[in-house]
Amino acid sequence: MATLFQQFTNALALGCLYGLVAVGYSMVYGILHLINFANSSVFMFSMYFAFYSVSVFYLPWYFGLIAMLALTILLGVCIERIAYQPLRSAPRISLTISAIGVAYLLENFATVVFTAVPKSFPDIPFLQEVIVLGNGEWRIQRLVIFVVISMVVLIAALLFFLEHTKMGVATRAVSKDFETSQLMGININAVIRVTFIIGSGLTAFGAFMWGLKYPQISPTVGAMPGTKCFIAAVVGGIGNIKGAVLGGIILGLVEVMLVYFFPGLSGYRDIFAFIILILILLFKPTGLFGAKVTDKA
Repeated sequence: MATLFQQFTNALALGCLYGLVAVGYSMVYGILHLINFANSSVFMFSMYFAFYSVSVFYLPWYFGLIAMLALTILLGVCIERIAYQPLRSAPRISLTISAIGVAYLLENFATVVFTAVPKSFPDIPFLQEVIVLGNGEWRIQRLVIFVVISMVVLIAALLFFLEHTKMGVATRAVSKDFETSQLMGININAVIRVTFIIGSGLTAFGAFMWGLKYPQISPTVGAMPGTKCFIAAVVGGIGNIKGAVLGGIILGLVEVMLVYFFPGLSGYRDIFAFIILILILLFKPTGLFGAKVTDKA
């Protein structure tokens, strides 16, 4: 039972990480109807920002986290300004191709600048400590608690922002009807910029916690987590924030618990996410919380 508890908490923490980054995908899609494929590369750059902040410039980890967030947000805003904004009135396929191009550009740029030699993510001993519960059989890592609490606080703050602030209401309006919102005087550029700031910030925070859990950095480190976070967004209903979080948690639970109950499947762990994606697309293409789309007369 104690082992089951540990695996469940690990699965929940992993699901929260997926959910955080999936929210970034959902927000960008909700505004621009764009799958931001460059987000996986932003995830990777975030980890390098943290590595150099703490391991090279010797900043305390909390200042390193702040520097990582600031640099990642700047990178996300620059990507939107340079690669997406000029194509805003172009066909959607042009935006998608641009996003894929940016992803490959950043990945190859990282290979040249940082080299392909893996680096170790900075360690935070306090978060790596294990808390012993009960008679000593029940154990939970502080990092797991930190991840879950951080996800709850960040998503609650985001929902409050969207429901109770002027910019949040404008963001929801633009996600409902881009053209009409523009005609009503909403500053579309400001809304999109805020969306990328929030999405990049969540990606950076998710990357920071991912690095603590899986502390190896390389130019391709964001590829699989980015893909799984996108799948989580689709499972929950891309464009829906609560759905993205739930999709991430479902993905984390399935991925870890199936391996726990069926150890022989451990080598196929990454396949589970794609099986779930296929099943969702077959039986509920809009996702668990996706809005039904009807054809207009």
